[in-house]
Amino acid sequence: MAAKKRSSRISSSSSSSSSHRSEAFNPSSPDSVKSQTNRHRWLITIFFTLFFIISLLIYCQRYYYYTATTVVFDVEKPYVYQRGLVKVDSTYREVIDENLNVSENISQRHFGNPVLAYITPWNSKGYDVAKKFSSKITHLSPVWYELKNEGSKLVLHGRHNADRGWISDIRMKGNALILPRVVLEAIPLDLLKKKKLREKAINLIIMECKEMEYDGIVLESWSRWVAYGILHNSDMRNLALQFIKQLGEAMHSVHLERNGKTNLQLVYVIGPPRTDKLQEHDFGPEDLQALYDAVDGFSLMTYDHSSPYNPGPNAPLKWIRSTLHLLVGAGSKSRRLGEKIFVGINFYGNDFVMSGGLGGGPIIAHEYLSLLEQHKPLFQWEGNSAEHFFLYSDNQHVQHAVFYPTLMSLAMRLEEARSWGAGISIWEIGQGLEYFFDIL
Repeated sequence: MAAKKRSSRISSSSSSSSSHRSEAFNPSSPDSVKSQTNRHRWLITIFFTLFFIISLLIYCQRYYYYTATTVVFDVEKPYVYQRGLVKVDSTYREVIDENLNVSENISQRHFGNPVLAYITPWNSKGYDVAKKFSSKITHLSPVWYELKNEGSKLVLHGRHNADRGWISDIRMKGNALILPRVVLEAIPLDLLKKKKLREKAINLIIMECKEMEYDGIVLESWSRWVAYGILHNSDMRNLALQFIKQLGEAMHSVHLERNGKTNLQLVYVIGPPRTDKLQEHDFGPEDLQALYDAVDGFSLMTYDHSSPYNPGPNAPLKWIRSTLHLLVGAGSKSRRLGEKIFVGINFYGNDFVMSGGLGGGPIIAHEYLSLLEQHKPLFQWEGNSAEHFFLYSDNQHVQHAVFYPTLMSLAMRLEEARSWGAGISIWEIGQGLEYFFDIL
């Protein structure tokens, strides 16, 4: 095409030129043709040289900018991302070699929404982990208390578990709220129907918070009420909701001496539905709406999806997502409701027996690492649940399947929580690997 255009220009020029110019430029002359051809080659060479130089300058400028911004961005990303560890194709060797390597800046938070972390007295590692990573956590819930019947009386058991020195250390290191868990084990038919017992329960909880200088409590009662079979009855269900409201309002009326601007807080534990549709006893969206103003947060137990009798993933991502859909719905209201949810995330795993009879059960960090060292397994990614697992055979040649959190599975659950405006609740921090905290 370029040659065709050149012929056109030459023909037009020769027809309109003077006789003198025609003599000077004779297209029939071999020398003239050679001269013209050289001139065009020279122009084309200059054009492409300039084009190349300009393109190179633009490319260099863009490359420099891209590289600079990428480096800055990577520095801001969690340390485990910088090391390329958050991925589907993880290996057992990476976990063994890297799980203790955490960022020097352990105070920097990457997950901006609330983080509720449970700690159990039977796993003392959780206390140390809480102190080390206290800046990553907004709510700490040591599992300390039960409210029980003793004859005709109500008694709050558990102060012997409380560790004032540990609480003091936590408050020196960060701003995490201390909200011990209280399990309501009192007989619900007595507690909920009798006004004096309800008031006694509330007073016991508030007095303990005042004397021990807690910031509030995490209350667990719904699962107990389900076990007693009272939530199928609409009157009893209303009494149950009224009790939680009454407790929340009473706690909100108490101003903390450490900070007069803050009231005692109430976080309420709720279980996830086990089917695609809510059952009569399930905690549902109407219950969430009813308690919204009286409760500061809802600890949603989206873990323990599988069991030795039904082996599989610990907390399939699709199940977590469908549970949130059932609870908070869709549209403009969902964000508002979602902001009070702590999406449950497990830091433990399960080692299930897959042959020779069902069995197995939970495992924690050191047990998991021991299995990796012993069996050197190949990790497999289960896309539907967004979890890693591996298979191994024990000394009796019985096959096992191990599901345990990885950086990739945790990262995807954090992103899911973010999309709802929700926080997370971790059961429990002493059972996980240290580098899990890098992504928080």
